[in-house]
Amino acid sequence: MIPKDYKSDMKPVWCPGCGDFGVVAAITRALSEMQLPRHQVALVSGIGCSSRLPAYTTVYGFHGVHGRALPVASGLKTARPDLTVIAMGGDGDGFSIGANHFVQACRRNLDLTYIVMDNEVYGMTKGQASPTTEADWTMSQLTPHGPGIEPFRPLEVALAAGANFIARAFAGDPAHLTRLIVEAVATPGFAFINVLSPCVTFRAEQKLWKERVHEGFGEPTADRGEAYRRLMQDDGFTLGALYKGNFQPHSPYAEAPVNIADMEARFRV
Repeated sequence: MIPKDYKSDMKPVWCPGCGDFGVVAAITRALSEMQLPRHQVALVSGIGCSSRLPAYTTVYGFHGVHGRALPVASGLKTARPDLTVIAMGGDGDGFSIGANHFVQACRRNLDLTYIVMDNEVYGMTKGQASPTTEADWTMSQLTPHGPGIEPFRPLEVALAAGANFIARAFAGDPAHLTRLIVEAVATPGFAFINVLSPCVTFRAEQKLWKERVHEGFGEPTADRGEAYRRLMQDDGFTLGALYKGNFQPHSPYAEAPVNIADMEARFRV
């Protein structure tokens, strides 16, 4: 199948120039490259601009509630280990209300992939500072002097929490993101890709991200200490796979199908 086979007839409602267009292009290209049957793939999202993405594909999709993409994806992967499960959302969805789910998903290390489209702003709700917004960003009317707190550092948190694959990509380079998605899906355990995805409506200065992103992580390391050292020198715009560990994925799968009647009997009062 070709990438077009994984795209639905629904037209994205994102603003012109939104980085999320590049992400949906990369996801459909990656699915095509892996030749995954559409009925064996599930995309799970939360709330936000980026979380609309499952509707623009022809695979199974679940549009959940704010911050809860990872619990739903984890439950689905546990119940249906045969599926390729990809969770997705934005920085507000994943690193604010969903932050603890993010930490626990990294720690739990189920065999699924999490793609976060990070634009460092709440775009759908009109431009508030998000968890990854710089402390001195003064362009929001709600925080005219800047949010005043240090931004959430998703790659560092993922590494500390135990994610087995960690990478950063840029939505303006779908070919590179495609390769990272293929690698993430092929890596056993929890894989996390943070995608710099510009919001040109509320953060027009992000149009310059294409001039700031650069390679620099080199080959992914399996040494967590080395990965930390690379992050200490990171300017937030380094692209590529940072870490690829050797942790065995958690497999809480039942050896035999559960008999619902037996389960009900065990809990009958």
